[in-house]
Amino acid sequence: MKKILLVSALLLLISTTAFAQEAVTDVTEAPDPSTFRWEPVAENLTNPLYLTTAEDGTDRMFVLEQAGRVWIVEDGQKLDTPFLDISDLSSQEVLNNYSERGLLGLAFHPDFAENGEFFVHYSDTNGDTVLARYVVSADDANVADASSAEVLFTHAQPYGNHNGGQIAFGPDGYLYIGLGDGGSQGDPENRAQDPEILLGKILRIDVNGEAPYAIPEDNPANTTNPEVAPEIWAMGLRNPWRFSFDRSTGDLYIADVGQNQWEEVNFQAADATGVANYGWRPYEADQPYSGETPPADMVLPVAEYDHSKGCSISGGYVYRGEALPQLQGVYIFGDWCSGRVWASYRDASDSWKTIEMMETGRTISSFGEDATGELYLLDYYGGVLLKLVPAT
Repeated sequence: MKKILLVSALLLLISTTAFAQEAVTDVTEAPDPSTFRWEPVAENLTNPLYLTTAEDGTDRMFVLEQAGRVWIVEDGQKLDTPFLDISDLSSQEVLNNYSERGLLGLAFHPDFAENGEFFVHYSDTNGDTVLARYVVSADDANVADASSAEVLFTHAQPYGNHNGGQIAFGPDGYLYIGLGDGGSQGDPENRAQDPEILLGKILRIDVNGEAPYAIPEDNPANTTNPEVAPEIWAMGLRNPWRFSFDRSTGDLYIADVGQNQWEEVNFQAADATGVANYGWRPYEADQPYSGETPPADMVLPVAEYDHSKGCSISGGYVYRGEALPQLQGVYIFGDWCSGRVWASYRDASDSWKTIEMMETGRTISSFGEDATGELYLLDYYGGVLLKLVPAT
């Protein structure tokens, strides 16, 4: 079985690399914001936080609600029965007031069509982080087997904010997990810069290895820095609220929520090695924050905006659909507070450019992709799922 999984992961990596050679990476002309609009697709969602697909040959989209439910949206309709309901396990604080706890992340195994496995990242009723594996029901592909839960990972959260929440499989077949710095303000214990602490990091684990999970052999702790906790892939993050992989190149984009003044987008090339350090708390975006000496290997963001434009970034995706060719290779992201949407890209000289695309009037909690790479936006308070489409 391990040999089969290894071969599958290798084939996936080879196919991704081959595709990457044809992918648009340098954008020759800035996109025209007036040529796009957001079209409502589905409504009646409650505090939606994320959208993803199972990549199983169906057109189903899976929308995560913060209070603990995952719904299937198909042909513009939310199905009557939730795909998964873990509201008895996850924090319900959001039902009484705004909260950063609850059901925060969802990722389907690359071999979901064969093994039916998927993973969720949630805050339990004590507020601590849980990563768990589930499988789909044997007799209904639209309903998960709630009794199949297998907890792979837990971590105490010292405060109620900055829990992170994103989980996603990379093109290498490993599961990446985003954790915030533990909360409060200013990362009071400097956890994001502590290589032995998992908070303020992106983790990378092998869910196909020994139970509960294995450490990839090429993780930084095994190759470049044995003093780093073995799960850590990247560090120096305050609260990575949505990261994503470019489905064509494998490059990683990380949106990190700022403290007082700045929101940022970080970039990691698909062939990167070592522990990328994105600078928090010595730096907030490209500005000094704590007065501490920044790490010598600090990686500065490729895009940022100050709080005159918003207050909390929501990371998005590099567009790889077919309906909007002008956006090929462009990374789309937005802001929770202002509803603004930006586009970042590399021009013909390989320099990063960022333009403001539009003001949506939405509370942007997350973006999502469908199976074909078309782009969606979730309006948290409006309870609406919207799709990016041509303006005419």
